Amino acid sequence: MRSLRKAEFHDRKLAWVLTVVAGAAACTSADAGRIEVGHTVPEYSAVSLAGDSVSLTGMRGRVVLLNVWATWCHPCRDEIPELREIQTRYQGQPFDVVGVSVDAEGAESLIGAFVEEFRMNYPIWLDPEDRVSTRFLLVGVPTTFLIDKQGVLRWRKTGPVEPGDTTLTSLIDKALAE
Repeated sequence: MRSLRKAEFHDRKLAWVLTVVAGAAACTSADAGRIEVGHTVPEYSAVSLAGDSVSLTGMRGRVVLLNVWATWCHPCRDEIPELREIQTRYQGQPFDVVGVSVDAEGAESLIGAFVEEFRMNYPIWLDPEDRVSTRFLLVGVPTTFLIDKQGVLRWRKTGPVEPGDTTLTSLIDKALAE
């Protein structure tokens, strides 16, 4: 029985790896270039936790720190205080932290309670189909992107945003000054 479970796990893992490889191969070189620092990010839209249609295109003219997360992700929880601090620090400027939840469909009330519990002071977008991972070729959460006013990617990090990351804040300052 144990070896059957192990075999099923390996089969599922292999299927996942093949899906990721196939998805990456299906992207054209132009699409792949869109997720590299210095290139325009791909089009992406979602629905906000409040139920509004939102998009990165609609954010043009603002600097955006796009953070992809989930309620079940413990490193995501660890970075929330820093994301709150960044949102507060740049309040009143053309800047937004935007959290994209990849929690499953129907988890809106769970996400809302999570947002309240962790006092998340920035907009939350919902992506239960996890389209953001395909568009931005993510390998996990949390992953964060700094996008300038023209929609160009300026910084990318897989893993939690670290407290007091001076590289990130200097890049935010530079993007705001441009």
